[in-house]
Amino acid sequence: MALPFVGSAIRFTQEAIVSEETESFIDFKNSFSYGSRTDLNFKFLKGLSEEAAADFFQQLLWKLGDAYDSDDWSSVIAHVQDGQAANYAGASRWAYDDAPHTPLGKPLDAATIALITSTGHFVEGDDPKPFGIEEMTQDEAAQRIDDFLREEPTLSEIPVDTPHHRLRARHGGYDVRGVLADHNVALPIDRLRALADEGIIGSLHPTAYSFVGACAQTPLTKRTAPTWAAMWKSAGIDGAVLVPV
Repeated sequence: MALPFVGSAIRFTQEAIVSEETESFIDFKNSFSYGSRTDLNFKFLKGLSEEAAADFFQQLLWKLGDAYDSDDWSSVIAHVQDGQAANYAGASRWAYDDAPHTPLGKPLDAATIALITSTGHFVEGDDPKPFGIEEMTQDEAAQRIDDFLREEPTLSEIPVDTPHHRLRARHGGYDVRGVLADHNVALPIDRLRALADEGIIGSLHPTAYSFVGACAQTPLTKRTAPTWAAMWKSAGIDGAVLVPV
């Protein structure tokens, strides 16, 4: 004859298993931001309220249904972009009391302009090797985003005549597939070269610079960036196009 507590234990175990497997909607939407479903295109969902996220998904499903019928996916793309913009448009936790930017000291068409990005670009064969890791993958970078945020960044130098096939990008804070398909999305060397050819800018500095912007912000602003700025000034750079991500 089975003892009563055996049946109770079985029921308790079954309930525990179900409880462990149950995921709330909040957990689900948050899992896209460096969680079990990490997706750097949809990490913004964590910043939405439960109601706003539910509305986002409902609207997305409606637009997907319409796109199946019309074969026009522009509304789906626009909806995702609007969701990203709505979340990222909020106030940053990094606020500054002043704006240290200096007016350009000469006409633009006589100035030497450099390209500086926080996109994590580098040249094949000159990997910055974050944390000493050889050939870190993009997935590994995303998984170690918290480590990046505690480290000072490493500056990569990119000759502006580098062939496209030798350009690389790695960054734990955004999906790099777009820039790998077209580096001018975030490393607009070709666009700046065209502006130089047209005489709109005096010249493009022969070296572009990039680092991973997901880094320790206080050391960056107080120590690293001033050191870089002094280096760029001594190199004869008059101004810079800054591309953040």
